[in-house]
Amino acid sequence: MDDTLNNKKIISWALYDWANSAYATVVMAGFFPIYFKQYWASSLSSQESTYQIGLANSIASLVIVLIAPIVGSIADQAGNRKRFLLFFTYMGLITCAALFFVGENDWKLSILLYVVATIGFSGGVCFSDSLLLSVSEKNKLDVVSALGYAMGYIGGGLLFAFCVWLVRSPEIMGLNSSLEAMKVSFLLVAIWWAVFSVPIFLFVKEPARTNNNSRGISVIFSGFSTLFKTFKSIRQYKIVFTFLLAYWFYIDGVDTIVRMAVDYGLALNINSADLIMALLVTQFIGFPSAIGFGYLGNQLGTKLGIQIAIVMYIVVVIWAYQLNSVWEFYMLAVMIGLVQGGIQSLSRSLYASIIPASRSAEFFGFYNMLGKFSAVIGPIMMAWVVVLTGSHRIAMLSIVVLFVVGWVLLRYVDVDKARQLVN
Repeated sequence: MDDTLNNKKIISWALYDWANSAYATVVMAGFFPIYFKQYWASSLSSQESTYQIGLANSIASLVIVLIAPIVGSIADQAGNRKRFLLFFTYMGLITCAALFFVGENDWKLSILLYVVATIGFSGGVCFSDSLLLSVSEKNKLDVVSALGYAMGYIGGGLLFAFCVWLVRSPEIMGLNSSLEAMKVSFLLVAIWWAVFSVPIFLFVKEPARTNNNSRGISVIFSGFSTLFKTFKSIRQYKIVFTFLLAYWFYIDGVDTIVRMAVDYGLALNINSADLIMALLVTQFIGFPSAIGFGYLGNQLGTKLGIQIAIVMYIVVVIWAYQLNSVWEFYMLAVMIGLVQGGIQSLSRSLYASIIPASRSAEFFGFYNMLGKFSAVIGPIMMAWVVVLTGSHRIAMLSIVVLFVVGWVLLRYVDVDKARQLVN
């Protein structure tokens, strides 16, 4: 680990997770839904404002589903992953900062900016993931990937903790209200994102292009052509295909819990202050736990580490089904913090180790596409179960199916054989 921490390019790469996690934590999971309902969309009914937020998230996810594989294949051929990373990063942080200037009841503009910022965030994740093989040796992928997630948890958590303090005590900073403090938080996230993204552009080298003959518009056409070839390639890499299928199911469960946990807590009459504190608990426990899972992957095997995390998620969901008190919600936040960073980091490093290094951006385009597609389907599934049964508890329990199917499919992923094929 000491060598890892002394490696400038690894730390620079991991700092990108530190930078962009502020958006995921403070804006997406934290303050945007609250500020939208209470300020930008105060003229709308509660049902209508909820619908608009849900639609915005689905649209942003769907856009990434459609474009990630295409721009990934273009980046591989042109050798410009970092240019795409720069584009999506500043698309995200500029539109996030623009939320600060949106006026009261201007909900249409706020939704538009939120969609664009979320696309920027998700696109940036795709291209930072594709640079993992550029900064890490094959035998250190688990530890380096875990370091990135750990930095994300602590970075996003630190800024979120400051913003929560600011919202609770706005007068200390000369602000008039908690709502004004939330508005300032959007600007702070953009600044944080911009500053801590600088190292990855300065110190992480761009991998070589895979098609030295492509130039200009021909790269774009070649990128579209490569998209269709990648579908065929992934089917030929049967082990990679099986892993992606397993990943789609279990990460669907993970993302559904992330997006629906607050709604579930509110349905059980847990107050919003406790929900925000539980989110902070998850963030700060996720920091050392992501590092710990990186070492677990090295000692026991990456696949086994993921399977252990999936089993813990199954326990979380079953416990949540019979949840009756606030302290139990905090205990579930602790358990999620223990495994969330681990399952994400080990999945990323396992995938990086079984794909061709020369086509990493292209293949990670598909990887991130599946992750974002799960963010479209999972919450909808839970919502339909609520409609059909009238029970939030049964809706939560239904997520177990996703984890079980993912765990079973993962059993058929022969990691050693896959690594031999791409080496």
